[in-house]
Amino acid sequence: MISLRLEPQSGVSTYLQLVQQVRQAIQLGALREGDQLPTVKEVVAELAINPNTVLKAYRELEHEGLCTGRPGVGTFVTRTLTSPSPHVQAKLRSDLARWVDRATGAGLDTETMVGLLRSVVNEAGEARVSDGIVA
Repeated sequence: MISLRLEPQSGVSTYLQLVQQVRQAIQLGALREGDQLPTVKEVVAELAINPNTVLKAYRELEHEGLCTGRPGVGTFVTRTLTSPSPHVQAKLRSDLARWVDRATGAGLDTETMVGLLRSVVNEAGEARVSDGIVA
């Protein structure tokens, strides 16, 4: 089971942070088909947020076809997302860890590093679209 967290300074709504974390856990293989998400009660207790926020996030995941709720039982992952092999992920993670070390050495804080990463990802996506390649 995954542990969800919030980043209040991110500017991303709470329910979307939860959705993104579950999506990422599915994509990285931390959650697989049949795995149960933390119950609404558990998330509310851990994060001190409104139950409706958790329910909204779980409904969004259901709408995307990633999860399904079973009344009285919980919410379960219904499909996986394609992702690179564990070997490829490990190599990319290692490369990224080295980059984070260099960025930290250059005096960047976490928020700045995340901003840089987002800008590069956005630029790469825009380049694919302009080249006629839809990501």
